[in-house]
Amino acid sequence: MNASFPDLKDKICLVTGASRGIGKTIAEGLARQGAHVVFNYREGKEGVAEELKAGLSALGASNVTPLKFDITNCEETKSALTGFVKEHGPITGIVNNAGISRDGLFLRLKESDLDDTLNTNLKGAIMLTQALSRSLLKAENASIVNLSSIVGLMGNSGQIAYAASKAGLVGFTKSLAKEMASRNVRCNAICPGFIETDMTDALDEKTKEGYLESIPLKRLGASSEVSDLVAFLLSRASSYITGEIIKIDGGLYI
Repeated sequence: MNASFPDLKDKICLVTGASRGIGKTIAEGLARQGAHVVFNYREGKEGVAEELKAGLSALGASNVTPLKFDITNCEETKSALTGFVKEHGPITGIVNNAGISRDGLFLRLKESDLDDTLNTNLKGAIMLTQALSRSLLKAENASIVNLSSIVGLMGNSGQIAYAASKAGLVGFTKSLAKEMASRNVRCNAICPGFIETDMTDALDEKTKEGYLESIPLKRLGASSEVSDLVAFLLSRASSYITGEIIKIDGGLYI
């Protein structure tokens, strides 16, 4: 069941990493709200982008715009976003969702894996938001939502780089919220726990049972529950909320 936020209709919202998983569900949720959904795709993924565009349009998006840029390429990102803003006006909803994980024991952590993780999960989000910062200052009802993780708060064995990148998003969120609040630009972060995705579907039953034992609500979360929270934070319904780090984890962090 999707919550309804009428003010999201025609709102220009950018979702990174929207081709699959939670990001795709977020983009679909915004499409159902009637938003103008913008998403990025990389070189060679034109077919995937066209398929996603068609799907979002069918769900009710007022407009859908795929933009070709790699989140780790700062110049490419800035160029694509600058061109879009000149043509369509300011993006007033940003969902920094793109992320990767290179799991493994700390003793075996490769510098290249650390670089890839930090560049995608943290640096990419910061630089993308900076590229849009001037237009955000001139916009109305501007809201930024960063997808962190419960791992960024708790830590997790075998996920040093991932946890560090997600913890970095928490610091980025709070600092940006303080810096931009005087211009009525809000910034919040969401920390999902165990959410039903392709990755969790691939887990064996014994592993799933182990996770469920640690979750007070005794179930995995649905990606639509994350999507509803994102929509709330992008809408005027949350107009007095900024700098918050909101856990959506079934009570895992209690």
